Order: sequence, then C-alpha cells, then structure tokens
Amino acid sequence: MHQDILFKPFNLSDELTLKNRIIMAPMNRSMADNSSVPTVDMADYYGRRADTGLIITESLMISPSAMGYPNTPGIFTSSQIDGWKIVTDKVHENGGKIFAQLWHTGRVSHPDYLNGEKPYAPSAVALTGRIPRSNNLQYGEPREMTNSEIQQLINDFSQAAANAREAGFDGVEIHAANGYLLDQFLHHDTNRRSDSWGGTPENMSRIIFEVIDAVSSQISHVGLRLSPAAYIHLEHDDRDSSVSDYLLNRLNRYALSYVHTGMFEDGYYDHLGGSVTQYIRSHYSGTVIACGGYSAETGRETILKGDANLIAIGRPLIANPDYVEKVRNLKPLKAYEVEMLNTLV
Repeated sequence: MHQDILFKPFNLSDELTLKNRIIMAPMNRSMADNSSVPTVDMADYYGRRADTGLIITESLMISPSAMGYPNTPGIFTSSQIDGWKIVTDKVHENGGKIFAQLWHTGRVSHPDYLNGEKPYAPSAVALTGRIPRSNNLQYGEPREMTNSEIQQLINDFSQAAANAREAGFDGVEIHAANGYLLDQFLHHDTNRRSDSWGGTPENMSRIIFEVIDAVSSQISHVGLRLSPAAYIHLEHDDRDSSVSDYLLNRLNRYALSYVHTGMFEDGYYDHLGGSVTQYIRSHYSGTVIACGGYSAETGRETILKGDANLIAIGRPLIANPDYVEKVRNLKPLKAYEVEMLNTLV
C-alpha cells in the first residue's frame, strides 16, 4: 500500500508539504462555548485526526454578524484566538497541518442571533425554511448590504486571517460556498444588485477577488471553497454558469493554495457537463480538492483520473478518528450514524 496515491506526499507550496492526499473536510459541529470560544474537547477532536494530510476546520465566524447557528466558533476575539491556539498546538504536536475556514452566513441567519438586527445579504431576498439546531426559528427577509458594509466585510475577512495566523494556523480557507454570504454574491437568485457588485459576471465575482487580496495580505496560504452548482440555501439560475466560468478562469491568475469543491454529494450536473469537481478542473489549473460523498476508493479514482489532486473526507472521519490508519491497512471502517453529532470523539 506504500505506493497508493492517497499516501503520497503533496506540496501545497515550497513551504508546505502534506504527508498524504486525504483532507479532513470542514464540518460544522456547533460545540463551541457560549462565547464562541473553541473548547479543549474540540482541540482533542482535531488532534485525533492529525494523521490526515490537512485538517480544514469547521466554519469560523469572522465577526459577530456572521452567526447563523448556535455555538459555532469565532475568530474575532482574543479569547477565541487563544482557544484556537490550543487546537493548533494539539494538531501540530501530533504531526498535522490545519487551515481555518473563514465564514459569514449572510442571510442564512436570524435576528435572534444578531441582537435583533436583520441579517444582511447582497439583496433583500428572503430564504424560506427552518433554521437547523434552533427552536423552530424560521428564516426571513435580510437587508441589502450597503457599499460601506461590503467594505467592512472585506476588512473583517482580512482581520480574521490575521487572527488565524496569530492562532497558529498553517493557512485559511475562504468559505464562498454552500449558499452562505460570499456564495450569495455569485448567484442571480440572491444577487439582484445593479451596482458594481451585481448584474454581470465581473461585478458579481468582484467580492471574491477583493477578499482573496485582503486575506492574502495577512497569511501565506489561502484556499477557496466554491459551489458552482446552487444546491442549498439558494435556487439555480441558468445565468449562474457564466459567473462561475468567469470566476474560475480568472482564479488562474492567483497564487491560491487550492480550490475546494463545496458539495455534500459531488454528482453529475447537466449544465456543468460533469461533476462539480470535474467542472472546476476544466476551468482551473491549480490544486483542486474534491469533496462530496467520496470514499477512499472513489477518491483514489478521482485523483488518478486527474480530476483532483486531493480528496476531502467528511462523515467517515467523524466516525473514525483513525480513518487514515484504517484505510492504509485495509481495516474495516465504522459506519457513520447521525447520533455521532452529539459528541466530539
């Protein structure tokens, strides 16, 4: 098994080498304390998974306005930074690498989490449905962001990246997927602006490049998570493909660590001509992380076909902290069960 592509090292850069191609996917656990500070249990949880080539954390709120679920961790106060130092120290002591995923939920929130204020979004378009992990809270209409609020958002991402560097992270991932705030700018369903932040692929993508520039000024290694297929928290629009085409092609000019598929299931989409990962690879020539229901077997095939360089594993890593060792030695995996979300093991 020592020749298995999954266990060959991979250079994210001249300064950062991953010991294998298996990535821990970001998975929100809502286990921080009531001040959004990561706990010792969280440090142990991530430390037990340091055998992966890279850990990408659950989503970290970049500011108080970013909250959309209870007990999600932040990276905007000194106590949160100190809490994450304990996490990164544990991972590094165990020989691992770890990136912080930087996040703002946008309209995927509720005034109960925001001191009574409406959540903000590119446009005042309501999201319907019930908020998970809440007492039957329902989504409502957000308010459209002003230009000054957009600039503040960019600054908040930049400061969060600086805080992540202080906390000892090896890099950060910008969360621009899964229908959250940055992704809302990239889809016509949620971005109905007619100013310089909407209306055309160039304008709708603008915030991504400004956030990348701001974050890259603070930390050396920057990844980006994208969901070109609208599948959660927003609706598909045929015009979105031109936005994704433009965005991915222009990303080739940037020195990103990777682009990461933001999907629960990386299936086939007619309008993309393949899986989301295959679509990303067809436009983007840098490092690609495939994510979305992969096993070790399908991940290996995806890498060998050239559709991706790295494979992100989610729920199997919740069930199996020793996932890498088990796959390497052909041991059976423990099946994931939803009850496992109730504890950090």
